[in-house]
Amino acid sequence: MNRTEEILKKQRVFFEEGSTLSLGVRETALKKLYRAIRKKEDELLDALGRDLGKSDMESFMCEIGLALSEISHMLKNMRRYAATQWRPTPLTNFHADSLIMRKPYGNVLIMSPWNYPFLLTISPLVDAIAAGNTVILKPSAYAPATSEAIEKLIGETFAEDYVACITGGREENRQLLNLKFDKIFFTGSKTVGKEVLRKAAEHLTPVTLELGGKSPCIVDGSADLKLAARRIVFGKFLNCGQTCVAPDYILVESYVKDEFIALLKKEIVRQFGKEPLKDHDYGKIINEKHFKRLTGLIDPDKVVFGGGRDEKSLQIEPTVMDNVTKKDAVMQEEIFGPILPVLTFERIEEVRRFVEENEHPLALYVFSKDRDNINYLLRRCRFGGGCVNDVVVHLATPGLPFGGFGESGMGNYHGRYGFETFSHSCGILDKKCWIDLPMRYRPYRGINEMLLRLFLK
Repeated sequence: MNRTEEILKKQRVFFEEGSTLSLGVRETALKKLYRAIRKKEDELLDALGRDLGKSDMESFMCEIGLALSEISHMLKNMRRYAATQWRPTPLTNFHADSLIMRKPYGNVLIMSPWNYPFLLTISPLVDAIAAGNTVILKPSAYAPATSEAIEKLIGETFAEDYVACITGGREENRQLLNLKFDKIFFTGSKTVGKEVLRKAAEHLTPVTLELGGKSPCIVDGSADLKLAARRIVFGKFLNCGQTCVAPDYILVESYVKDEFIALLKKEIVRQFGKEPLKDHDYGKIINEKHFKRLTGLIDPDKVVFGGGRDEKSLQIEPTVMDNVTKKDAVMQEEIFGPILPVLTFERIEEVRRFVEENEHPLALYVFSKDRDNINYLLRRCRFGGGCVNDVVVHLATPGLPFGGFGESGMGNYHGRYGFETFSHSCGILDKKCWIDLPMRYRPYRGINEMLLRLFLK
């Protein structure tokens, strides 16, 4: 029996003893986690800087701060989420009470990616603990400094029969996926997501998949172009473009394209300076493999801004490409880097067709003041979630579900939705003994048949 199997065995015993069922125990665990994160904030900032070149401010804003917010939200709302919910009972079940109990799945596996290695490990962990589960975390090997920091954080905060962290690469992933968990939560690429789903199917384990895709950003002629440029540049080039909900490409109404691209250029200079690669707060691509993949997507003939790169530091300038078509290499896969292709449209119906003929994206963004256009796209396009007149920031709202649709994933989390993702909604009918209506019993004729037909219409 390897270490992973031993830990899971301990966690099964711990859960079966009912150790996680008390809401007080869950609250204590979340408070300990909150204090531990605050205590190790400097170490975490340093690790994120080493892995992704993130500035301290960006790391706190987009990772540590959001994780702390999720804990605070759960501590305020967890008891309400966990409370038994009463439902109306039909006459056919007179006299009885109908209720829903939120029950933890049990032993949970959370596998997280490298692009937001702290947030996307800790945020689902918070929801899983709040729902009453034990957890094994598997952070990405591509972010080794942050994985090591998380392992240390978890090891000093929890006994491993409650929450444990397993680091390593493909062999550790293989070992984990060969085991039977009660729930698997995976964030990462579609390719690996398919493998997770295949392995989970062998045990009929429920799975939540948070994947990605080519998230469109639509800008029509009525939009506040200056504000749109500012917000898009922020969201697109955050974390050097390595954000699953970053705008992947822009569809801009043709008659405002030139004006809009000029505003994009101006805004990039305003936010990143004239020489972004010399900005100490500008991040880097996670590794050489992804750096080379991204440089292969850049068509020099279509670059209208940026395009510079530094192979030694694994940095690529914020880059804008114009006159892009859907046949270009940059439109064949999720970019996941600081490259922004610009395409045009003439009529809003073209946008819907363009979006719908491709795989369902994780996010969709609309910049417009035309409510008809906004409603048309929100209602007719299928996507995971999104924003009107902004990008990315919807994932920072705990009251909104965050998750994919179709090829961009399945299931969602954050706030109440995270609690429900790691809980089984158990329907209970509590029947009283003082009355027993005879109509459901044989023989089905006469008054029994008449009453059944009456009640079941």
